[in-house]
Amino acid sequence: MSWGNAFVELCKITHDRSSFDCGEPELNTFIRTQAAKHMQAGISRTMVLPSSQPLLNQKYAICAFYSVAPSSISRESLPTQLAKKLPRYPIPVFLLAQLAVHKEFHGNGLGKTSLVRALKYLWQVNHHMRAYAIVVDCLTDSAQAFYAKFGFEVLCQRNGRIRMFLPMRTVEQIFDK
Repeated sequence: MSWGNAFVELCKITHDRSSFDCGEPELNTFIRTQAAKHMQAGISRTMVLPSSQPLLNQKYAICAFYSVAPSSISRESLPTQLAKKLPRYPIPVFLLAQLAVHKEFHGNGLGKTSLVRALKYLWQVNHHMRAYAIVVDCLTDSAQAFYAKFGFEVLCQRNGRIRMFLPMRTVEQIFDK
């Protein structure tokens, strides 16, 4: 199986959610049973990288996906130097809620590609609806190490997970050249 050219919005009719396996049961369950429902409810948007060729069932396998949603953080959760420059009400952010790569493609750079596409997507959204940063809740220590490699910093602990953030100013430096 090889991946296609572009990330597209998840479609239950077109994409085979049941065959996705990244090795993390929580992420597998999300793409299989929750992602489409969350999109329909207006909670989040899930973008998938489909396979280049359809499966026997005529649907396209999901090689990777990411899911994003609007969110907010309290000023107090930010490092003091950043917090003192911000208002006291909740700070708008984008939540990179899920990001996963099918285990067949682990080690091929598709995680990095998926993250870059997600950041670029949120950078484009930021032109229309501003946010201070992108936050992510790390499911595992390896996820935390992955995001740290790309400039995300630890924000706080939330629901037993490490929450990390990347300011939109940093994202701007990447894409606004």
